[in-house]
Amino acid sequence: MFEVLPLRSDASVGIEIDGTPLRVPAHFTVAAALLASGQLTCRSSAVSGAPRGPFCMMGVCFECLVEIDGVPNRQGCMTRVADGMRVRSMHANARLA
Repeated sequence: MFEVLPLRSDASVGIEIDGTPLRVPAHFTVAAALLASGQLTCRSSAVSGAPRGPFCMMGVCFECLVEIDGVPNRQGCMTRVADGMRVRSMHANARLA
């Protein structure tokens, strides 16, 4: 369901998602980079352990929480990628930042 639309800019940045280096368009959010790379989940539910992934893409649902550069509970859909960024999925209860 996620389709990358062509843009006029060729600018890209290097990020790392769960240890895998990627080059993504500089205008992407972390959630868009996850989806474009084929990764549909970014965390697991604290209650049931069920996989969760980006859903609303506008900061309302909080399903896209990830750890970014060591800071947990960041909304991937509201955070634009930056060169050298390290993103990790969250698969346990995270400490409050």
